[in-house]
Amino acid sequence: MSHGDLSVVHGPGSVRKRLGLLAGLFVTMLAMVFVMPGSASAASSTGHITHPELDWMGSTIKAHEGSSASSSSSAGTVTPMATQTLGMDVSGYQGNVNWATAWANGGKFAYVKATESTSYTNPYFAQQYNGSYNVGMIRGSYHFATPDTSGGAAQADYFIAHGGGWSGDGKTLPGALDIEYNPYGATCYGLSQASMVSWIHAFANQYYAREGVYPVIYTTFDWWNTCTGNNSGFATTSPIWIAKYTSTVGTLPAGYGFYTFWQYGDSGTFPGDQDRFNGDLSRLQALALG
Repeated sequence: MSHGDLSVVHGPGSVRKRLGLLAGLFVTMLAMVFVMPGSASAASSTGHITHPELDWMGSTIKAHEGSSASSSSSAGTVTPMATQTLGMDVSGYQGNVNWATAWANGGKFAYVKATESTSYTNPYFAQQYNGSYNVGMIRGSYHFATPDTSGGAAQADYFIAHGGGWSGDGKTLPGALDIEYNPYGATCYGLSQASMVSWIHAFANQYYAREGVYPVIYTTFDWWNTCTGNNSGFATTSPIWIAKYTSTVGTLPAGYGFYTFWQYGDSGTFPGDQDRFNGDLSRLQALALG
């Protein structure tokens, strides 16, 4: 007779005991499926962040915008500075990075994913952030935004607490807000254009209040146009980092006359994504100084 055999009855007490156990199991299963009222906030803040290790800067771009030799629009395109400084961005997806090789290949800066939402930290952050610094690169960190899980200020605080801070040492770039297509659902995270603008302002203003510099904003023109209505309200404070996997940077968000960073490819010479800073090394150092 198996211990799991419920067809054998050993008397009224045994029946009541088994029924009680089954009832308890049923309640437990219901609690796992349905969120209890007191825990609704916690569940909604983290429930759908299921693959943060796959949410790197630009992870959603090719699927939505593709990659080609021509820009989607020539209107508003800009001419880059004569000198570009090469760099990269990495995340936990790359694991331990060989920074000596990246430096030898001409990489002068690196941005490293630190956080996502208010629940994820990159397990390789220390190796990547400190390793790039130790070989001589100017480095910074970035936060992958999920505006449907918590407020902008809360995510800025979490970012700062887990590697996103800035210091005016000439080697640390302002933190970057990675705001792009939702990898988990609705393109604009279920927010209206006005609500999205408010969310980004909340993040940027909180970062500035605590760190003394505004964050860099990473995005694509198409996403920005769709989800913020091509809002121009950040151009006087946050440098723009545009993602465009084409031969030209294309159209910039409203208010920006030039880009600061351009992510032009998702593979190439360097680990992670391929980036250019729009200026020479001295201008990159100036940005790091705030």
